[in-house]
Amino acid sequence: MDKFIPVVVIKELQETDKILTALKNSDINCAEITFRTACAKEAIEYACKNYPDMNIGAGTVINAEQCKSALKAGAKFIVSPGLSPAVAKVCKKAGVPYYPGCVTPTEIMAALDLGITTVKFFPANVYGGLKALKALSAPFPQVKFIPTGGVDRSNIDEFLAFDKVFAIGGSFFVKEALDKMEG
Repeated sequence: MDKFIPVVVIKELQETDKILTALKNSDINCAEITFRTACAKEAIEYACKNYPDMNIGAGTVINAEQCKSALKAGAKFIVSPGLSPAVAKVCKKAGVPYYPGCVTPTEIMAALDLGITTVKFFPANVYGGLKALKALSAPFPQVKFIPTGGVDRSNIDEFLAFDKVFAIGGSFFVKEALDKMEG
């Protein structure tokens, strides 16, 4: 997995090439295409077919049906804003990584009970940021985190320096890549 997981919202299918090309030009070979739009499944399918060297996943997956749809489209990993045992079950059966949003000890313990050791920490800025990750790492040394929400260029290095950070998620990667390409 890449250290950077851009959170990509594709509103219209034709945006896919522009966004993924911009990410690749910025040496980012990963994209979490969110299930927040009507064309999400088609965008994932298109991305997987046309960008086979990129690690394309599905984000904002909140139920088993969306998960199955994303996997059928070719998603290589699944991300949720919270923890869904139903999504975890589908991913486990398919052998695909699942990164559920977990911010409390109870949620992390539920993820561990499902065999999940890497979780999305979202929204990171609201739930205490790096300080919270460090506190949660004490009782859960086996857990790695993907902080998302409130991570940006002003604090990314601090997060990346912490050995329990698996990767950084964020939409700011897309904006930066597009600005760089257009600039």
